[in-house]
Amino acid sequence: MSSPTERFARTAERIASRQDRRAELLAREVRDFVEPCTEARALDVGTGAGALAFALAPLVREVVGVDPVPELLELARERALPNTQFVEGDGEALRFSNAEFDLSGTHRTLHHVAHPARVVSELARVTRPGGHVLVVDQLAPGDPGEAATLHEFETTRDPSHARLLSAAELHGLFAAEGLSLVKERDESEQRNLAAYLDLAGCEGVARARAEALAAANRRVLDARVGWYLLTRP
Repeated sequence: MSSPTERFARTAERIASRQDRRAELLAREVRDFVEPCTEARALDVGTGAGALAFALAPLVREVVGVDPVPELLELARERALPNTQFVEGDGEALRFSNAEFDLSGTHRTLHHVAHPARVVSELARVTRPGGHVLVVDQLAPGDPGEAATLHEFETTRDPSHARLLSAAELHGLFAAEGLSLVKERDESEQRNLAAYLDLAGCEGVARARAEALAAANRRVLDARVGWYLLTRP
């Protein structure tokens, strides 16, 4: 089985193309939900090809994007804006000082990491007191059976998938770091099966299995995505 880094390296161009198509929508969503200070220094952990970084860039003074996949960072740098920079790094062990950023965030990455609590802890650590933390990710269903069915589908589709967290689990991670919730929302997202499998480079036996799982339970294509804006006391 390929590693998460290998999967993203292999599908980097597809990820960047999808990002470009959705860039305007994400920019509006981030602007309306975060409303950052124009003088803020921001951090995007798990930036990939720079989706969140580019959504934040017109709204803040500077954005630093961090990702472990060189192929994705190369595509981010090709799209770089004057106030963006992209560096290779691990979200579970950021190479930044305490309280270095006014705003830190991660967009749809926690379900790909082995230890999401460490990422949230690092986001809190590098954010200054009074600063903000943004977390966006797909949510696990509250029902254990539904969660197990979705987990089987997602891990079949994508070897980089670790585990979706429920809204309650995310709240627990935030509370453990002393982060206070400013606001939250969740949105529904209906996925096209073929396009979703293509995005992950899902082929052969794995694709056939994922298609069978989706045929047996179409609800695996009905995603819920949670948005959380928090403050560090």
